[in-house]
Amino acid sequence: MTKTTWHDQGVCATTDPAIFFPEPGGSSAPAKRTCMACPVRTQCLDYALDTRQHWGVWGGLDQNELRRLIRARQAEAA
Repeated sequence: MTKTTWHDQGVCATTDPAIFFPEPGGSSAPAKRTCMACPVRTQCLDYALDTRQHWGVWGGLDQNELRRLIRARQAEAA
């Protein structure tokens, strides 16, 4: 029996991964829309923050939003 993880339940599992890593100057809007409909958005965002993902769209946040949140968490921990 195969263990199902949150990754397998994500809408992104059946979506072109390129939308989650837009080219510089490209729009993250399509990925963010996809994330808003995802049942595991919270787990995805937690993963991104815990592993300090600085690139792409995770849990509905773009890379700039992720970086700000990661820095804020690091400041709280200090």
